[in-house]
Amino acid sequence: MEIPGITWRGPKIDDSEILQKLPLELVTLLKGINGFILHSGVLHVRGACHAPGWHSLRNAWLGPQAFNILYPDVLPADIPFAQDQLGDQFFLRGSSIVRLFAETGEVEPFSDSLDVFLEELHGDIEEFLDVGLSRQTQPGQLLHAYPPFCMEEAEKGVSLRAIPAMEVILFHGDLARQLRDVPEGGQIDVASAD
Repeated sequence: MEIPGITWRGPKIDDSEILQKLPLELVTLLKGINGFILHSGVLHVRGACHAPGWHSLRNAWLGPQAFNILYPDVLPADIPFAQDQLGDQFFLRGSSIVRLFAETGEVEPFSDSLDVFLEELHGDIEEFLDVGLSRQTQPGQLLHAYPPFCMEEAEKGVSLRAIPAMEVILFHGDLARQLRDVPEGGQIDVASAD
């Protein structure tokens, strides 16, 4: 399948063991191109490799900071195959795709299948993913929004800064953990990821 807008391609597969744990449609994608980044950071699809760590599907799924460890609503069987530029995650859950809103930890259905998800990338990607094409990041980075979009203060505007992806992921995981125990309208102290 031809995917428009690829600005970075993952290295050759060096983690063939992980392929044995994946569904056929994801294996087929990764054997064709071992992960990629679209439009300089809008979407990152992880690959079957050990390095770089930010691109490793194994790290995101089975590593010590796997998403099912950071978020209670993410199941151990959920495969974190992709993320958008702000760190929201896309998981294969069975044959369908669910989206994790990283700041809050909410998980909701997103697409019927990986094939449908990939086909939608040919259309209006900004509308499909609810992202913008004007902000670019380097491979291994995500945009960090401060204050977080889920906070009331964000209505006055946010600053977006490209920082290492793992810093954003850990910041979001901690934020979602804190928000679970806060009633609607409650307050928490949030320090920026750095």
